Amino acid sequence: MKITIVAGARPNFIKIAPIIKAIEKKQIEGAKISFRLVHTGQHYDRNLSDTFFQELNIPKPNANLEVKSGSQSMQTATIMVAFEQELLQNPCDLVLVVGDVNSTMACAIVAKKLNIKVTHVEAGIRSGDMTMPEEINRIVTDSITDYFFTTSTWAGENLLKYGANAENIHFVGNVMIDTLYQNLDRISAPSFWKEFNLEPKNYIILTLHRPSNVDEEQSLIQLLQGIDTMVGDKKVIFPIHPRTKAILGETKLDLKNIVFVEPQGYLNFMFLIKNSFAVITDSGGISEETTVLGIPCFTMRNNTERPETQTVGTNTLVGTSIANLNKMFGDLLQNGTRKAGIPALWDGKASERIITILLSKK
Repeated sequence: MKITIVAGARPNFIKIAPIIKAIEKKQIEGAKISFRLVHTGQHYDRNLSDTFFQELNIPKPNANLEVKSGSQSMQTATIMVAFEQELLQNPCDLVLVVGDVNSTMACAIVAKKLNIKVTHVEAGIRSGDMTMPEEINRIVTDSITDYFFTTSTWAGENLLKYGANAENIHFVGNVMIDTLYQNLDRISAPSFWKEFNLEPKNYIILTLHRPSNVDEEQSLIQLLQGIDTMVGDKKVIFPIHPRTKAILGETKLDLKNIVFVEPQGYLNFMFLIKNSFAVITDSGGISEETTVLGIPCFTMRNNTERPETQTVGTNTLVGTSIANLNKMFGDLLQNGTRKAGIPALWDGKASERIITILLSKK
């Protein structure tokens, strides 16, 4: 079985790392399986991309389509044109896509038009918010996928509603958590740990990049000022997303507690998460990692495609209002961390299940 694995953005790198390890393990056991890794270049910060590949021991991609940025349509179209040539020159039995970025949808469409089977890892998640480009990517990808691998039974139910064949829906767990477990003994403090006098539980991690939170400069400044006041004497470590940085520009901010740092590699960032008092974010994926690590997470969105992080895990959906965040954070300070658990099959073995099932599909 020849598999082409697609990765385009940093969250994808985290998800493909354990899948590649699982393939390599099967190869050692004698299974007839091989892979070709294609990096679309959707996240084109070479330094940060290289850091993720090195830290997670991901082999150098066999091809880099070097698509880079552009509008949603331009980026998607450019990926499709380049990936079509890649598949024509390097035929395979199966294209494996992960997550919900533009590369996921674009490469799935190309594969299907070339009559190549498509596997979607992290299939079936839904936010219900059609203003999110990721939601459109999810729906389109799942509508043409052959084999679905899900992180929850809820995701499987979503797929059934959309008419997917139940025999091809496989609840396997979460590959992001595979990566976390495989690297917990390798995480390390970032270079600024001592500089900012950081200690376990004396700081908060903040990440913001979604348009609803960062696109309007004054609203973003008010949000940052509100968080800065809310946290009391705790530092707030803010690895600033390039999108957010560009919006703030040269604006001078009078912030007492928030510390701006560069985007972090995986091992440093997971160290920061694991040792934090809490996390404030508008990301979906971080709430999965905080759930497993037992760290309170406040997600500044009105919806989530990962409800198990709320119903089972440590995540709290707070909307985009600083007043609501203030109230929920106050509850944490007063009552402590609420009792939470880890969702079913988030045990570090999802990737092995995926490859075992794919080999049975021959």
